[in-house]
Amino acid sequence: MAQAPELDFAAYVARKKGERVTGDASTSGHEYAYISDKQTRATFEKVKPVEMAVSATVRMWKQVWKNQLLGSGVKVGDRQFPRIQSLAKTCADTLHIATPQIYIVNSPTLNAATYGTNEESFIMVHSALIDHYSDEELLTVIGHECGHIHNSHVVYLTALHFLTRVAGAFVSWIMEPAIVALMAWSRRAEITCDRAGMLCSGSDIVSARALTKLALGSRKLYEEFNLEAFLEQYEEGKEGIGRYMEAFASHPYLPKRVLAMRVFAESELYRKATGLGTTGLAMNEVDDRVRALLKGDA
Repeated sequence: MAQAPELDFAAYVARKKGERVTGDASTSGHEYAYISDKQTRATFEKVKPVEMAVSATVRMWKQVWKNQLLGSGVKVGDRQFPRIQSLAKTCADTLHIATPQIYIVNSPTLNAATYGTNEESFIMVHSALIDHYSDEELLTVIGHECGHIHNSHVVYLTALHFLTRVAGAFVSWIMEPAIVALMAWSRRAEITCDRAGMLCSGSDIVSARALTKLALGSRKLYEEFNLEAFLEQYEEGKEGIGRYMEAFASHPYLPKRVLAMRVFAESELYRKATGLGTTGLAMNEVDDRVRALLKGDA
């Protein structure tokens, strides 16, 4: 089984533990998080009635989903798919969180998701990912989902799922402002968690490959895939009114995400964590460049 390389990130977290950072993080180790994600969550948390309503709804639906997963998925553990369990533990140790509960669900779609509450979260991994991804690539995916847990995203992800899949079907006109706000935050949160996935895999190249496989989903095409040609789609996509449709998506478009990962790969934090050197971009410079990239100004 492939293992992530030895990282210095855990030591980095330990040295910094106890400091306050922006957003919901009460301890350090979240310095990799995208600043716009942290600022948006801080805003959400100040609106206490909204926070309480969301939390109450999420607690109810968490138990519903858990029962559904126990009935239709396969719970990963030391006696069930220990290889996947070991990958989850590697990611959890890297980010200094408890090893999350993972369920494998039968689906041909390349996807994974994290739901529950900030106190009790679970990760759903679609079976197609296991078939298409190497262990190194799975570290990126599981690390990305662990990033949601590490950064207290889970309650908002669960609320967004509930609003778009359930409540929105009945009172969509009432829910639309909340959905738009949560979608905007979700796109920022994905940048944070792409970085978490990179730290867990220990390779920006592997992480980029794992992300771009989502655009293909075909084993026959993986070997022929030209990453640089794919990234040129970012420039072409900056023109035309269709680019505004991204505002209604929960994730930034894939070329943007890969380019944002490349910027993070130049950071001092990432280079130190992966043993590539002791110099690099400061995180405020990384975030400024990523913000311009997401807006289409870069």
